[in-house]
Amino acid sequence: MTASVDNRKPGRTAALPDPDFNDLILRVAGKSDRSAFADLFGHFGPRIKGFMMKSGASDDLAEEVVQETMVTLWTKARLFDPAKAGASTWIFTIARNKRIDLLRRRNRPQPDPHDPMFQPDPPHDGEKALSVVQDQERVRAAMADLPPEQFEIVRLSFFEGLPHSAIADKLDLPLGTVKSRLRLAFRKVRNLVGDEL
Repeated sequence: MTASVDNRKPGRTAALPDPDFNDLILRVAGKSDRSAFADLFGHFGPRIKGFMMKSGASDDLAEEVVQETMVTLWTKARLFDPAKAGASTWIFTIARNKRIDLLRRRNRPQPDPHDPMFQPDPPHDGEKALSVVQDQERVRAAMADLPPEQFEIVRLSFFEGLPHSAIADKLDLPLGTVKSRLRLAFRKVRNLVGDEL
C-alpha cells in the first residue's frame, strides 16, 4: 500500500485515516500480511518514538518501546476490535503500556545472589530425614481415621485450596457446619499425632 502525496506540502505523505489503519491491522490479524505490517511500522514507528521522547524517554527506551509495541501488534492483532477503538488509539495504548512495563523492569532492583532466600536448604541429616518421614506417616494415618465427611472437607480445603464458602456451596452444607467439621478434624488429627508436629 502506498501513501498518497499531500499536494499542500510537496515531498510529504498525507496521513492515512484510521479506517485504513484498521484495515491494515485486520489484514495482519487475518492473513499475517507482512506488507500491511510494514506499512503500520513505517507510519507508527517514528510517531511512537517521537511521542516517547517528548514524554521524557531516552532514545534507547523510546526505540525499545517501538520494538515491543510493534511485536505486540504483530502477535496480538487478532485482539484488535475497530468497534471499540481506532487503530491509532489501540497502538498508542499498547505503546504506553509497554513503556510502563519497561520502566518497571529497569527500576526493579537486581536480586542479590547472596540473599538467604536464594540459598538452598541444607541437606537433612539421616535422623532428621527419618523424623520427617515418620511425621508424614503419622499424619496420613490420622487423616485416614477421620470420618468421611470431615476428611472430604479437609481435602477440599487444604488439597484443593477451596475457601470455606465454596466448600459449603459444593457440599450443600451450611457454612457453620463446614467450619465445625474442620475444627473437629483438626482436633482429632492433633490428638492422634500429638502436639509436636
